[in-house]
Amino acid sequence: MKATIERSTLLRCLSHVQSVVERRNTIPILSNVLIEAAAGGSLRIMATDLDIQVVENLNAVSVDTPGAITVSAHLLFDIARKLPEGSQVSLDAADNRMVVKAGRSRFQLPTLPRDDFPVIAEGELPTSFEIPAATLAQMIDRTRFAISTEETRYYLNGIFLHVSDEELKAAATDGHRLARFTIKRPDGAEGMPDVIVPRKCVAELRKLLEEALDTNVLIDLSASKIRFTLGGENGVVLTSKLIDGTFPDYTRVIPTGNDKLLRVDPRTFFEGVDRVATIATEKTRAVKMALEPDRVTLSVTSPDNGTAAEEVPAEYASEGFEIGFNANYLKDILGQIEGDSVEMHLADAGAPTLIRQDEKSPALYVLMPMRV
Repeated sequence: MKATIERSTLLRCLSHVQSVVERRNTIPILSNVLIEAAAGGSLRIMATDLDIQVVENLNAVSVDTPGAITVSAHLLFDIARKLPEGSQVSLDAADNRMVVKAGRSRFQLPTLPRDDFPVIAEGELPTSFEIPAATLAQMIDRTRFAISTEETRYYLNGIFLHVSDEELKAAATDGHRLARFTIKRPDGAEGMPDVIVPRKCVAELRKLLEEALDTNVLIDLSASKIRFTLGGENGVVLTSKLIDGTFPDYTRVIPTGNDKLLRVDPRTFFEGVDRVATIATEKTRAVKMALEPDRVTLSVTSPDNGTAAEEVPAEYASEGFEIGFNANYLKDILGQIEGDSVEMHLADAGAPTLIRQDEKSPALYVLMPMRV
């Protein structure tokens, strides 16, 4: 195989694919990317960790000898990053070696044969629909902070996608908080199976979306696999296995009868929580909210660091009471609210609280209280 490619093109592609490759691998070939050069002057670069696979097509300056080879992903990425800007990179593979040349630099890297490189078998992907990339990015941003990191509850280690009536919903929960984002059901999504997209796939997809926000993303899926195609012909294709488990019926924890309504400016509230939480320790992450007409008093008491309190103006007309929340969880949710007002629907100190911008907002959050 012999091909020449612009450094900027190679670098951009490698930055997409190399992050899928795990740094530590028991199977040597999984540390490599597969590079295929076709006679028409195009290159195809692919990486996998056996659960996720990323493939990108790009145009080469020239392809002298078509062929395919695998070479260390992180090594090639580091070399491409350090080569001079504007240079053309020559990739020449023969006899278990790849020679990388650019300007006066020359590297010789070990290679492994392409036949040993594993490819995820997609099988049939019967459900197919398109979503604007910006909408998909928003779905991820508004929910992924609530994904559980507990490996024992593996079925919570991702974003749950499902359709109901005329809507497509994305939800994530770690048992302490729940985030859900709803959009109108795209054409083609009716009858799709409920799926859980793993955390790593979500992270890789979000990075890829950043460069394609003004395009549409084609999503193909079955009950066990999902494929995202970004940027059309010369785009990136991300394929991932889905989490094989049952997501709990989260709708049961969304409160419907919370009758105490608190309205507050999310920015002011976030900053207030952040300030009083400065003295909180790992044991006392709880911030106490004392609700009174027209204000909320935030306070934290720490046996080691003392106490802190701050008053935040608010709209509140029900009877006063006190409730405690994990300060970080509360900040995570407030950080998602873009408007100048957030609604908190409360019941009592022991019941889950519903948080949203307003009733028309596509995003909805539920937060469990803490004892304080």
